[in-house]
Amino acid sequence: MEKALWNSDRTRAAAGTRLDWRKKMSDHVAYALLAYTGLQIFVTMAALKNTTGSILPYFALIVLVAAIIPGCRMFERRWEGLSDEQAADPALAPMFRRDRLLIWISAIGLPFLLTGLFKGLELLF
Repeated sequence: MEKALWNSDRTRAAAGTRLDWRKKMSDHVAYALLAYTGLQIFVTMAALKNTTGSILPYFALIVLVAAIIPGCRMFERRWEGLSDEQAADPALAPMFRRDRLLIWISAIGLPFLLTGLFKGLELLF
């Protein structure tokens, strides 16, 4: 009995380590959206402290919903369409790394870029 249970646990552990690009991309998209949202709020709130009551920083928060979520969803949808065999194919690693890099560069860079853009517009007007 003990041997059967040991083999069962071993089989379950091996099945859990199977490569699945779909799940990995979905996880990265979710964490990147959380990071982007946190940074966007932090950077926008810092910009609000130095403004004269302009609505432009609030507009930067609206851009979060209007642009980043559909953009991330596009990346996720590309990987969702893979079959089970394709999702476990190690040959997709370079494409996964490229998409993952683009997602994280966007998640970290866009809050600063957008807030800088809106601060620049505020100076002009």
